[in-house]
Amino acid sequence: MSYSVTESSKRQKWIAGTLVILYAVITLVPLGWIMITGFKTPPDSISYPPKVLFEPSLEGYVNLFTTRTRVSKEALESLPPPANFAEEIVRDRDMVIAGPSKFGQRFMNSVIIGFGSTFLSVFLGTLAAYAFSRFKIPLADDLLFFILSTRMMPPIAVAIPIFLMYRNLGLSDTHLGMILLYTAVNISLAVWLLKGFIDEIPREYEDAALIDGYTRFQAFYKVVLPQAATGIASTAIFCLIFSWNEYAFAVLLTSGTAQTAPPFIPTIIGVGGLDWPAVAAGATLFLIPVMIFTIMLRKHLLRGITFGAVRK
Repeated sequence: MSYSVTESSKRQKWIAGTLVILYAVITLVPLGWIMITGFKTPPDSISYPPKVLFEPSLEGYVNLFTTRTRVSKEALESLPPPANFAEEIVRDRDMVIAGPSKFGQRFMNSVIIGFGSTFLSVFLGTLAAYAFSRFKIPLADDLLFFILSTRMMPPIAVAIPIFLMYRNLGLSDTHLGMILLYTAVNISLAVWLLKGFIDEIPREYEDAALIDGYTRFQAFYKVVLPQAATGIASTAIFCLIFSWNEYAFAVLLTSGTAQTAPPFIPTIIGVGGLDWPAVAAGATLFLIPVMIFTIMLRKHLLRGITFGAVRK
């Protein structure tokens, strides 16, 4: 009997493992195709049927980081030899490099706004979640529901009021304005996730610290925060993913100084149409910071999903 149960359990684990691997492969195929397209030439990227085997090229990355202009054959022949591989690639297309592109600036805007709003969301969310968890607040359930309800609104529903407000306050196309906006959107998620974690931390730990002479802040800093580190890490990941990928507000409220990468990448235009290798290269580079951040905190992510606001 025990033998059959063991065999059945092994079979179930094998089936589950196979399904997980199959799901992972299906999910990663589009990402893999994007990364591969970044190393194709423009003709190869739009070839039909699609090319799986091709000669790798860095043309997409060169086009992503430079602006180019087409010149005549006579002008090309009068120029000195290419100084680097980028110039050589561009001249093969009868063009010269006119200067750097705006992608680097847009990418740094994403870093500043994404990580800045994530830090503020987690910081304010932790304080609010601790207050809701440890103190008796009038109408606490109603307040929590109100905080959560702000997450239910689609961006387009508040786009025009926010646009008019930001224009009057001078926050349009500024890093501060985008950080504050993304913080306001993310703080509801942060409060609900972190409250679940703090609820699981026994109050007796803090009571013991207070008896030993700690202040309330010291008990919070030295007792609660270390035990809530898992929840803080997982919450930071979710907040960063939203801020990093947000598109609607970025299109409406930014145009130059504070424009992030998501609305900029689709505007990469090549000669005669959309430069798909450059777009793919930009999308690949745009994935890297979030991937690194998530991998660094991956140990906390599973527990953050399992517990957090789900378990009460």
